[in-house]
Amino acid sequence: MVAAGDGLPDLKPGVRVAANCETFCGTCYFCKRGYVNNCRSGGWELGCRIDGSHAEFVRVPFADTGLVPLPDTVSDEAALFVGDILSSGYFAADLAAIRPADTVAVIGAGPVGLCAMQCARLFGAGRIVAVDRDPFRLDVALSHGLADTVVDRRKGDAVRTVLDLTDNRGADAVIEAAGGDDTFDLAWRLARPNAVVALVAMYEEPQILPLPEMYGKNLQFKTGGVDAGHCAELVRLIAAGRLDTEFLITHRAPLNAIVDSYRRFESRPTGSLKWAVTPYER
Repeated sequence: MVAAGDGLPDLKPGVRVAANCETFCGTCYFCKRGYVNNCRSGGWELGCRIDGSHAEFVRVPFADTGLVPLPDTVSDEAALFVGDILSSGYFAADLAAIRPADTVAVIGAGPVGLCAMQCARLFGAGRIVAVDRDPFRLDVALSHGLADTVVDRRKGDAVRTVLDLTDNRGADAVIEAAGGDDTFDLAWRLARPNAVVALVAMYEEPQILPLPEMYGKNLQFKTGGVDAGHCAELVRLIAAGRLDTEFLITHRAPLNAIVDSYRRFESRPTGSLKWAVTPYER
């Protein structure tokens, strides 16, 4: 931070902070209930209604709720994903109502899905099944201990795998973090009767809810944009060594090379998860 407004005792110039992807007042009807995504005075401000954070300096409204001071033990890169990607993974695991020893299926092993797996473990999941089409991402899920079983949809049957692992019941909770053409359909098919299906993916097209076909499974569907109100807790968990997202950074580039980096990222190079933007090189 280089400057702070009045009435912000914990935020002073020189303090390192993690920035929230959402701007929220903390006092309206929705904020008081933890639904900060629906804040009456804020919402998706940064990069939508006002300048975003791919700049040397950014003005953050409601900084007392949107910025979390970082302890010396938490590096910049360790905290980089607190306000969006990790918050989304935590939100997904929380929505899924995971209970100890549950089998949790996570569709999508991208950054949000990988964070959801890590947070599902935090919530007590006993077995995590990662489902994706990208072998690199599935390898990351296995090598970092985020998933116990992986299913490459190009080769394997995710529904059959989950049924075999659960005595033919299905997953106790399903997190859909892919947003593919058929991943919503896969999500409810993976779920056992009376399970929770948490949908945090963003879809480009409307999804069909085939109620006659799923009748009798008594499923609960929970969906929505992330309520990123747990950033302070996530920072504490990182400091305690219970969460770690630095492995998501597969590439780095300085701010003045960001246009070229976006072009390269758009081509989806092999072995790419997240690109960290480093300070401007003068």
